[in-house]
Amino acid sequence: MDKEQFLHLIEKHLSGKTTHEEEKILLRYYNSFQKNDGEEVEGSLGSDDQKKVILDNIHKEMDKEDKRRLWTKEILKYAAIGILLLGSGYFFKTIFIRTGSNVPLGPRENSITLEMENGSTKLISEGATINIKNTEGNIIANQNGNQLVYDNEADSEELVYNTLRVPYGKKFNLLLSDGTKARLNSGSSLKYPVKFLQGMKRRVFLTGEVFLEVQKDSAHPFIVNADNLNIQVLGTKFNVNAYPEDETADVVLVEGSVQLRGATHGLGSILLKPGFKGSYNKKTHDFDTREVLTGIYTSWMEGDLVFRNMTFQNILKKLERHYAVVIINNNNKLSLEKFNASFTNEPLIKVLENLKATYGIEFEIDKNQITIY
Repeated sequence: MDKEQFLHLIEKHLSGKTTHEEEKILLRYYNSFQKNDGEEVEGSLGSDDQKKVILDNIHKEMDKEDKRRLWTKEILKYAAIGILLLGSGYFFKTIFIRTGSNVPLGPRENSITLEMENGSTKLISEGATINIKNTEGNIIANQNGNQLVYDNEADSEELVYNTLRVPYGKKFNLLLSDGTKARLNSGSSLKYPVKFLQGMKRRVFLTGEVFLEVQKDSAHPFIVNADNLNIQVLGTKFNVNAYPEDETADVVLVEGSVQLRGATHGLGSILLKPGFKGSYNKKTHDFDTREVLTGIYTSWMEGDLVFRNMTFQNILKKLERHYAVVIINNNNKLSLEKFNASFTNEPLIKVLENLKATYGIEFEIDKNQITIY
């Protein structure tokens, strides 16, 4: 188990959501670091006696550390568990925040929009039930609440595209004409055919993040173009993260198989297996794969934010999208430092307060604008 997988499981354990099998995995991992000078735990991590053993060892480890930061008791409790179980010689800069209400602070007044084939734009009102018509007045899709459903029987003999744009602070779902399901994260857009045509590949264009459940059709491969990365599948479930400001475009495969290929000829390709993440470096054009816990990368669909080895400035950018605010970072010292952070349905003010307590930042709020010092 690597650091990323451990952090995900310990978060689930602390919130009481781990399965029996995951508890066993954590127990084995904990005991693997106690063979030399610690006391092993039997059974589970749940009893008071067992927790006391763990906490006693945590305090021993903490006494060895150079406490260069001031930690609140709440943060210290969770971070210390990470230090002990990972057997590391330094503090992992990790935030664990408990569940609360997800109340955005000062939301932007942006709307979900649908760009039609002629360039005109329709506003999508969340929760509505309406018909979407093309320029000729024909129904091409239906909006059912927070989902657009495209009709496979739509009369079209040429490739016609629509583009759905989801602003900061919102999410939206699509059911494409072939039955493929798409869930768009905030700050994302997807360009797709109103109807996929016989004899042609099913091709869509992504900016941002989407989770796709692709309807299997071996005669018509499904291709996602995402920031110079081409992802080709037949039928599968996977998450694509390709925001422009990120250094890499990442694909996490839940089911099936996908092939990743650079858009420029000669950049090579990789075949991804379920449970793996494939990353495409936009600067070097290199590919990298690693085994991951896929739930970390799909947790955004449940309203959670989980960051792994991410720079502070990128974390702030994702907070901007999630909470629909503007964040100005004047703390250059932290900008390029990398952190692990988990925010579970917290109001933004609580997130900021925890960042302040953990890293000593200061912040000011002016309507929907936040300034970090």
